[in-house]
Amino acid sequence: MREPVELRRQRILSVVQSRGAVKVSVLAAELDVSVVTIRRDVEELTRVGRLRRGHGVARPVVDVPEPATVPAARTGEPGGDGAAVALVVPERHSYLYETLHGARTVLEESGMRIALHIAPQSAGAERPLVERALADGARGLLIAPRWRNALSEELDYGWLAEVGVPTVLMERRPRPGSALHALDSVCSDHWYGTHLAVDHLVSLGHRRIVLAARDDSPTARTIRAAFAEIAAARPEVEDWSTVLSSPAAVPGPGPQTPGAPAEAAPDPDPEGDATAVDLAALLRERGATAAVLHGDVDALMLVQRLAEGGVQVPRDCSVVAYDDVVAALGSTPLTAVAPPKAEIGRAAAELLLYRLAGTVGATGPVRRTELLPTLKIRGSAQSLTIPEV
Repeated sequence: MREPVELRRQRILSVVQSRGAVKVSVLAAELDVSVVTIRRDVEELTRVGRLRRGHGVARPVVDVPEPATVPAARTGEPGGDGAAVALVVPERHSYLYETLHGARTVLEESGMRIALHIAPQSAGAERPLVERALADGARGLLIAPRWRNALSEELDYGWLAEVGVPTVLMERRPRPGSALHALDSVCSDHWYGTHLAVDHLVSLGHRRIVLAARDDSPTARTIRAAFAEIAAARPEVEDWSTVLSSPAAVPGPGPQTPGAPAEAAPDPDPEGDATAVDLAALLRERGATAAVLHGDVDALMLVQRLAEGGVQVPRDCSVVAYDDVVAALGSTPLTAVAPPKAEIGRAAAELLLYRLAGTVGATGPVRRTELLPTLKIRGSAQSLTIPEV
């Protein structure tokens, strides 16, 4: 199924606003659509004043400073020697781009120079970027590794624990007892976010709930585990189940180490939609009246598929999305759990600046900070009406 136009344009805006000028051909390759389609999108976004168009490129309305071009810090401040903070986030990740912008605001206000590195989707992409940043003299590191599967996460533990400069993980919580357990981190409390979704649906009278979620990030895995725990513990929930939200929601095999078990990759899908989850059929099979959908793009696509299967939201099925990046843009705006994305970035940057300040207490105990998501109520969930017998 084609991605809705408004979602694609939101993704274009996210990329351009985070990187600055981007070639139309690069946008087409990253979004997996034709150059003609991207050109039309850029022209429309330019017409409504959200982008500027150049010769073969799309530009933000306000120019994005290039990495390491932020003015040098004032004397006596954390960045006063002209060194930079390295900021590493995955490419094509609009959720974490909001976190990036939150961190950037704090760092720029402090006068700290920023060296922004966008990690490609290939396995182990973050390590060479961090090593390059350190070689260039970075004094600190803010990083949100992709960690598509458990193995890729574990393979980062050794080198990331030994970078030698103050480091703060953003929106990542390492496995308890791991080499990174004692590393500063700031993330959303996704257990609480999942609780908000389930509690809202239960309060509306829903007793049979399905979770359609991804399985290719630490957030996705946390949400899946939290949903199972919460639904099983709620006596009001009579039936619950989980399913992958899309064929692409399963991580492929990560880099292998001798003796390490390989994670199974999904079956190839040459037609792109043959293995898509039939959520309408699952709802009917389970007698479910509500669904929690992670993340936003998958949620909007699944709502479209529900309509094609004769299930209308919220008339026949109430829906709560998880992420709230583009949930409000659907033809039916989706009620959504909204992790505090920008606030995560700000808090992480503030913690890193505290570590870099060198003041009394700046080398104190490791901090593992969690911020609570909120629930944005829109039009996709309603009270369950029990038909009269």
